[in-house]
Amino acid sequence: MPELPEVEVCRRGIAPELVGEPIVGVTIRAPKLRHEIPRELSELLPGCRIVAVRRRAKYLLIDCGRAGVEGTLIIHLGMSGNLRFVPPDLPPEKHDHFDLLLPTQILRFADPRRFGVVLWQPGPPDMAESHPLLASQGVEPLSDTFTADWLYAAIFRRSGPIKPTLMDSHLVVGIGNIYASESLFRAGISPLRAANRISRARYAVLVPAIRATLSDAIAAGGSSIRDYVHSDGGAGCFQIQVGVYDRAGEPCLRCGGVVRQVRQAGRSTYYCAGCQH
Repeated sequence: MPELPEVEVCRRGIAPELVGEPIVGVTIRAPKLRHEIPRELSELLPGCRIVAVRRRAKYLLIDCGRAGVEGTLIIHLGMSGNLRFVPPDLPPEKHDHFDLLLPTQILRFADPRRFGVVLWQPGPPDMAESHPLLASQGVEPLSDTFTADWLYAAIFRRSGPIKPTLMDSHLVVGIGNIYASESLFRAGISPLRAANRISRARYAVLVPAIRATLSDAIAAGGSSIRDYVHSDGGAGCFQIQVGVYDRAGEPCLRCGGVVRQVRQAGRSTYYCAGCQH
């Protein structure tokens, strides 16, 4: 599933082509994704101008409006979705479910597994945060709010392992499986350690490690592990820079020990017992 870095890379890829553009039309081919695409988009969006493309957690927010209409198009890529620009005359393929028609091209949403989201939140841009899908989202890990003091205070009573705790989107958004493993490796903290058995001083190391891991992933274009591709069809390459993720049985790049693999909350966790404690 695309995580924060992949969604941010997508946002940066499509924003320059969208902001300021008028919406000519909308095509909805298969409305039943995770939630049904509102049919009224075909009437609401034509004539609107796109004013901003934002990201909140793993959701893309496309703010647009015209006389009498103001709102935000909320898009989630799901497990396998992607957004790409295509020529106006390019026929849709089997899994191309939604088109945003622009004057010279189409922003096309494809989603083979149909876990994605295309929804509408009416009102000014700040109203998007009140949508039920966004209202429960946690802190942005690249924001000024995400500090060692905040994280320590937020989870010092949690007795569960630190890695699944970091992946709780109600606490912190966008730290997926690969980025949680890599952040803990960089910080030298075992993913098996209970969140309430980590000192404030170690959180002061972990928070910058999370920020650096996510920032490096964005700079690398995200991680293309399965289905994720950029809006131009390219692939991310952070997965070739990892220290432990998907390297079970291989030598640790830091201490030479063996990278281990365990299951936590139904997900594979990778770590080095020699340098993560």
